[in-house]
Amino acid sequence: MNQTIDTDASPDLGSLLVLLLKGVLYQDGNARRWGHLLSLQNRVRDYVAVLGLELILDEAEGYAFLRSHQPETTDDDNQNQELPRLITRRQLSFPVSLLLALLRKKLAECDAGGGETRLVLTRDDIVELLRLFLPDSSNEAKLVDQIERHIGKVVELGFLRRLKSADSHAPATYEVRRIIKAFVDAQWLAEFDARLEGYRRQLAHQDGQDE
Repeated sequence: MNQTIDTDASPDLGSLLVLLLKGVLYQDGNARRWGHLLSLQNRVRDYVAVLGLELILDEAEGYAFLRSHQPETTDDDNQNQELPRLITRRQLSFPVSLLLALLRKKLAECDAGGGETRLVLTRDDIVELLRLFLPDSSNEAKLVDQIERHIGKVVELGFLRRLKSADSHAPATYEVRRIIKAFVDAQWLAEFDARLEGYRRQLAHQDGQDE
């Protein structure tokens, strides 16, 4: 009698690499693949190192992603020749960078409170977070539209996830993804107030321009 073999039930290095090259792998989004990654992580690290990449895996927070390896400084010109970059760096606008910082600070406050493990904010919550630092505008609708574009960019970057609601008329709600901690670290956060002052000065010159 013929038996159908589920080849996807066993760890598959190739599938893992494809997923990681596409973006972030979350434990809560794909528990099976996450288990595969934990068992194959040494092989994944060895493979992506050849491509000039490194695996960043946080078991406690439940996420993993690839980033370009940071070469050590050397005087050897031959060693200084980097591989072509597979993971593209993105230049962020000041409002988007500021929003990331504010969300990271909000997540730190949530963690310090010892309550919910997930930070969920409404669109209005995020608008109020960012409003204080943007140039004054007499056009409220235009200001909200600008902030919504910044929110959309952060969703695109993977630091916010829009949550589905059964009520189509309910305010949009977003979960702050914990991977933001890997990009806005504790040292960066410790310098938050000084950085905010810099943002205030630079945003003052934006004069409400779009991203």
